[in-house]
Amino acid sequence: MPLLFTSIGVVILLILIMGFKLNTFVSLIIVSFIVSLLLGIPAGDIVHTIESGLGGTLGHIGLIFGLGAMLGRLIADAGGAHRIAMTLINRFGEKKIQWAVVFASFIVGITLFYEVAFVLLIPIIFTIAKELNISIIKLGLPMSSTLLATHSFLPPHPGATAVAAEYGADMGTVLLVGIVIAIPTVAIAGVWYTRLVEKWMPATFSRESNVDSIGEQKEFKEDETPGFGISVFTAIFPVILMTFGTIVDFVQRLVGFSDNGVILFIRFIGNSSTAILLSLLLAIYTMGIARKIPMRTLMGSCGKSINALGMLLLIIGGGGAFKQVLIDGGVGDYIAQLFEGKAISPVLLAWTVAAILRIALGSGTVATLSTAGLVIPILSQTPDVNLVLVSLATGVGSCMGSHVNDAAFWIVKEYMGMTMKETFATYSVLSSITAVVGLGFILILDVFI
Repeated sequence: MPLLFTSIGVVILLILIMGFKLNTFVSLIIVSFIVSLLLGIPAGDIVHTIESGLGGTLGHIGLIFGLGAMLGRLIADAGGAHRIAMTLINRFGEKKIQWAVVFASFIVGITLFYEVAFVLLIPIIFTIAKELNISIIKLGLPMSSTLLATHSFLPPHPGATAVAAEYGADMGTVLLVGIVIAIPTVAIAGVWYTRLVEKWMPATFSRESNVDSIGEQKEFKEDETPGFGISVFTAIFPVILMTFGTIVDFVQRLVGFSDNGVILFIRFIGNSSTAILLSLLLAIYTMGIARKIPMRTLMGSCGKSINALGMLLLIIGGGGAFKQVLIDGGVGDYIAQLFEGKAISPVLLAWTVAAILRIALGSGTVATLSTAGLVIPILSQTPDVNLVLVSLATGVGSCMGSHVNDAAFWIVKEYMGMTMKETFATYSVLSSITAVVGLGFILILDVFI
């Protein structure tokens, strides 16, 4: 019944948004109330569940999205995004520009959360699309696929790191094998599928790239823009800070030395919110003060970025509310009972449970961590299993079927200006292909290692 009630909620949501053209955020909140009642959450707890889901989601990404949008807008308005875009176009050429996007997304996404990397890269992606007169979707989907794979497959991302630790898998090996699996998976799901869906849905890819969430973009001559080096450095400065923090944490766990003032300071500046704030301050200098742009102009850019972000944040929060209803309503516990005592390969079991939890709950990280609790008892009964591949199968399964209960679904939809139908046909399918193709490569490796 919990899965049936979840399905009913999704259908009602689609009817409200696509049939009645109701505001997406309002629709998500209405459906959250309806599904709460169907799942038997006490009436007195429903509002608390919805508020905690909305607040928890925005509490995690609200600061990052706000500061990240300001950072991206400053780089874009100063011409930094234009300079980066033109350099990538000149180096890779128009025909290989999707591979350039994948390369850049992989470098940024290996240490940054999906949402952080997305909000930093989207102005550059938009600028490239505008310069080449192509749809932002043509470049945004390869970017999204790459960020999804790095976020789900690779340490130091929280789900991949936690599940490898729970299983007792070697973290470095998980990272290396994860990269080997991620590269061909992104090529198939992010690049080749995007090219295929462009042939199936030409109207979607022929629309003018005018995305409200990004705001209006300025026109630039190349000599008016900052240098490529300083533009890239400013854009990836949060990546540098977070990578530094991750490396120090990894070395500390490996060697086992205790915390001290230096370690605590590095951990502080390597925190995603701190890193974004410091990067924003750097951008104010490199993209503004150093180029003698008035502070009033810089703050005007920051204000415009937040104005464009308002409804998007509400929609993402609504998705978080729906997700919390499903968790508190016991959908995850019900799925756990379905697999209790089942005799199945640990690799396939980990992937299957993670995939079902992801579809039902919407959060890849929650799906990954919940799966670990179900799979660990089986691992003790199969001592010859490859723990690295089980860890990766769990992360790969957590990519499956992104839809309306996933914040990333709404991020992709709103930033790329797609309809619900188009987002299902592109990002939902793309995430499923990532899960299935990733599993295929894991099973191939399972034969040889």
